Amino acid sequence: MAVVVVLLVAAALAGCSSDDGASDGTPPPKGQGSDTPVAEADGTYLSIGDSYAQGYQPTVGGKVPDYRQGFAYLLPAGAKAKGYDLSVVNLGCGGATVGSLADRDGCDADARAPGSPRYDTSQLAAALTFLEDHPGKVQLLTVSIGGNDVTACAQASDAIGCVTKAVTHIDAGLKAMLPKLRKAAGPKTVIVGLTYPDVILGGYLAEGGGGRSIAELSVTAFQQFINPMLKRNYEGVDGIFVDVTAATGAYTPLTETTSLAPYGTIPKAVAQVCDLTWFCQVQDIHPKPAGYRKIADLIVAALPNRS
Repeated sequence: MAVVVVLLVAAALAGCSSDDGASDGTPPPKGQGSDTPVAEADGTYLSIGDSYAQGYQPTVGGKVPDYRQGFAYLLPAGAKAKGYDLSVVNLGCGGATVGSLADRDGCDADARAPGSPRYDTSQLAAALTFLEDHPGKVQLLTVSIGGNDVTACAQASDAIGCVTKAVTHIDAGLKAMLPKLRKAAGPKTVIVGLTYPDVILGGYLAEGGGGRSIAELSVTAFQQFINPMLKRNYEGVDGIFVDVTAATGAYTPLTETTSLAPYGTIPKAVAQVCDLTWFCQVQDIHPKPAGYRKIADLIVAALPNRS
């Protein structure tokens, strides 16, 4: 059952962005990644990871999104109330996996985060170098990774074997990566690890009702298998795990309903996915501005007070 439900997650996450930063093959707006010099406030916030860290949104109705609506850019304002004065350094790269974060050199400009510095090493090496070069300056480090690691399994000839290997790979990759980040950051840096909204709940709205059973199984996948593994890894380096899946209502029983146009009466958990992500509207797994705001608020709420 564990493998089956994770496979369903893999199939639905097949829209995750690849290394070009786009989920539908359309390149993101030019110029959002740049070689902007790193600016430092009293403290620095270092963001690493995939397209969620990058702040990616799809182009919908011809409207070009601003990736600065991503959680990494919204977080510093909210964190001030807890005593943080943060300047964002965002190394996030659209399409990153646990493997590419450690092994792939560089990130294409179109997949980089707004205002991000260019790096020719792996994203992990760039993060470690930054931490080591700025001792005591990094107050916060967030990590958003893992969603892209299982996407290839949706079309693999041996899907079950592929998923089993991918989940094991994520676990092993985090076990190798996170202690290095903790050592370079030092004990005072707050490390926050993230998971994802359960966008698969949006499949509940599919015609014919076939998506309902998949929606139910996706909740099991996140609640019992994926998120506990992530939680163990982040807390294992004295980090904080933010369960975005739970906080965006995924565990609300599907028998609890609400009304949401144009879908009518639907489960509250599904309605929240529709409100916070683009999945119901254009089958894209990335958050809307409201979704990124939610993630930023969740991180701020989890931060210990510095004052």
